Amino acid sequence: MIRHEEGLSNADLERLRSLVYEQCGINLSSDKKVMLEVRLKRRLRSLDLSSYSEYCEYVFSRHGQETELSHLIDAITTNKTDFFREPAHFDFLAQKALPELAARTKSARRLLAWSAGCSTGEEPYTLAIVLNEYCEVHPNFRFTVLATDIATTVLAKAKKGVFNSEVVRPVPQHLRRKYFMHSRDPSSNLMRVVPELRELVEFRRLNLMDADLGLAELAEFIFCRNVVIYFDRPTQEQLFERLAQQLAPGGYLFIGHSETLHGMELPLAAVAPALYRRTHERVRI
Repeated sequence: MIRHEEGLSNADLERLRSLVYEQCGINLSSDKKVMLEVRLKRRLRSLDLSSYSEYCEYVFSRHGQETELSHLIDAITTNKTDFFREPAHFDFLAQKALPELAARTKSARRLLAWSAGCSTGEEPYTLAIVLNEYCEVHPNFRFTVLATDIATTVLAKAKKGVFNSEVVRPVPQHLRRKYFMHSRDPSSNLMRVVPELRELVEFRRLNLMDADLGLAELAEFIFCRNVVIYFDRPTQEQLFERLAQQLAPGGYLFIGHSETLHGMELPLAAVAPALYRRTHERVRI
């Protein structure tokens, strides 16, 4: 049982803040102490630990470093995501970016779309739906969606492709019928992404702070939305620089509408709100 009278000490808070920042670049401000205590209570119960100090000792143990870090990241981040979230981005993809790419691509090819910070999978499956709809009428196009996240727990859920029907509601009805299956249990409100679409998405654990991001090819589209809000400015600039280098010439970077590249010097040009394109020259945005 958790000893509620013993909160997270300032010393342990600083240890956790330093660990998280060093491991994945997330800047956990010191005023988040109460939030962190609330969110870590579930981990203490799962691990049968009685205090936050015991939890910290476990996190910094060899076994804890191997198994608990992803759970800690889960606890301090908000995995808020939806199907067709910020729909203007997907409209741009279908109506502008893909036709433009088709116009300058003569031979058959496979393009890569990367969902960086994919959480529970709604974003990469939305990407796969939009891309598959386009490719069905443009046979020269093939695609792969790479979906990455640092948290193994959300990746495991995303791979299953099982969602509550309310979660799937933002998907247009004709696409729901095409790309989702209802549970065989008539009392269940669960739906699952059809196997054909699941096969088009590769899920992989990836820390965006890793020296080698492990992409074998450049991406035409990178969706990294509502991820850098957890990073300080220097880390944001470092990450956007690396993402730009992973884009094919003319490729597009989609970020969250609450995020900005303003004032950064990058090989990217603003196209629309929260949307940038890879350029040959570095410019101050």
